[in-house]
Amino acid sequence: MNAGAVSEAEKHTVFAARLTQRGHEIHSMDDLLMLYEKAYTENTLERIVTLPHPTVQKFAVITVAVVGASRRFLSQITRHQNEVKFMSASLQYSNYDGNAEFVVPYEILTASQDVQEMYMKSCQSDMDCYSKLLEKEIDNDAAGYAAPQSLRNILIISATPYQWKHMIGQRVCRRNTAETRIVMLKIWQELYELSPILFTPEQTGPFCQRDYCKEGKMSCEKPIYKLLTPSHILRLDYPVLFTEGDNENKAD
Repeated sequence: MNAGAVSEAEKHTVFAARLTQRGHEIHSMDDLLMLYEKAYTENTLERIVTLPHPTVQKFAVITVAVVGASRRFLSQITRHQNEVKFMSASLQYSNYDGNAEFVVPYEILTASQDVQEMYMKSCQSDMDCYSKLLEKEIDNDAAGYAAPQSLRNILIISATPYQWKHMIGQRVCRRNTAETRIVMLKIWQELYELSPILFTPEQTGPFCQRDYCKEGKMSCEKPIYKLLTPSHILRLDYPVLFTEGDNENKAD
């Protein structure tokens, strides 16, 4: 949402790193602001983000809006709490009667027509129960327990650049659900386009392509050995998203 925050994050990162080395040169606020506004090259930024000092990447907040992901994605991604804030549409206040839309998991999207119809019928049945509860004057919050996990939602996520890289690294791993991977790969793609140095594959991608799998015995056993960009991973693992065009019900 605040795309300008990405360039500000680059600036803050360089400034924070320089501050640690130039304290003896700063005698006033003017000196500090001069250091803050000092120009830098891409090489300078690249050197700093590869250093084992993540604190310098924690002085800016990047806010991302996710429209249409499921409530299951919401429950998974909100497990990240360090340096992250979340806000979502609420079942307590929102009334989805007649307004429900559902995410179709990639595995079901690529299954037979019978499987897809059975899935959508189940989703609609749950929402029919939700609607009937509202008719009985049950409040939105209580009726929301009948809503399926597939119900599309709106989510706002604010996090520092370092934490975004941590979340993306964990959530684009192949052990995650397809929807979570797709959403996080798309977020990474947006961030990568805004700052290919700050969100480079060497710093942001799944752990297996950066170094080694950290899941141990829980590994997916399908590592990505090459340094791939998010768009490459999306096309490699989810080709149907590109062969069938955009679809309102896809896991996006």
